[in-house]
Amino acid sequence: LMYRALMDRQVDLVAGNSTDGLIASLGLVVLEDDRHYFPPYEAAPVVRQPTLERHPELRAALQHLGGLISEEDMRRLNYQVDGEHRDVKQVVQEFLRSKGW
Repeated sequence: LMYRALMDRQVDLVAGNSTDGLIASLGLVVLEDDRHYFPPYEAAPVVRQPTLERHPELRAALQHLGGLISEEDMRRLNYQVDGEHRDVKQVVQEFLRSKGW
């Protein structure tokens, strides 16, 4: 709704997420927060201990992902899912293959 309001010129700006997939497709511009008004929101995996105990291979896989996904990557992946309505699993598999996984 916030992007629709922006595109319909009902508002001049919105506080979105820099990784939103629709930014590029709508021709929007991400402004730099040079005064650091907004706190950084970094993605972090959250996994229950029993899950790690059942699937110990998850720990290494998640650690390997650290620093692998750029903001631009995330925006592109989000667009493929949200904008192009592609299957999440397929998008992720293609991304991981492109990174040598």
